[in-house]
Order: sequence, then C-alpha cells, then structure tokens
Amino acid sequence: MVNVLIHHEVADYPTWKSTFDAALDWRQQHGERSCRIFHDAAKINEIILLFEWESLEEARAFVVSDELRAKMANAGVKNEPKVEFLTEMHTVRRSAAD
Repeated sequence: MVNVLIHHEVADYPTWKSTFDAALDWRQQHGERSCRIFHDAAKINEIILLFEWESLEEARAFVVSDELRAKMANAGVKNEPKVEFLTEMHTVRRSAAD
C-alpha cells in the first residue's frame, strides 16, 4: 500500500468535485483504495488529496496518464499538481482510555 498526496488549485470546487466523483470507478480500476479530500482553511479552491493506492507502480502510472491530465483539465484544475508518493513509517492513535 502506498499513499499519494496531491496539491492543486481548482477554478471552482463544486465543478471539480462533480467531475472527481464521476471518476470513482475509473480511479478504483487503476488501483485507488481510498481518498480523503482537504482544502486550505482559508481557500476552498486549494485542494489537497490523500489517496491510498494498491501499489507504487499503479499510482505512478495513474498520475502521469494522459487520461488523468484530460480529466483534470475538464474539472478546472488550474496549475500543475504537486504530487508526493508516501510510505507510512509509524502511526500513533489515541484512544478514549488515554
């Protein structure tokens, strides 16, 4: 399992989100396991995505695909995304008993 962190700016969040949601099956067919969406606290159109992907190879191939580029352009992504591939080293979870 690999995590993929993507930062980009979109022209209009609701438009972007609609296009993003419509591509769920397509993303899952290419190895996406889950996704969390964040935005800058002051700027709703500054999007940060945190994905879990099946493998690093699938994630890298997906990120550089022409089909993804076309979908991003259609969704109103305004700039070149910043992409980071992450492997978890350690997790600390607090419980109600702590």
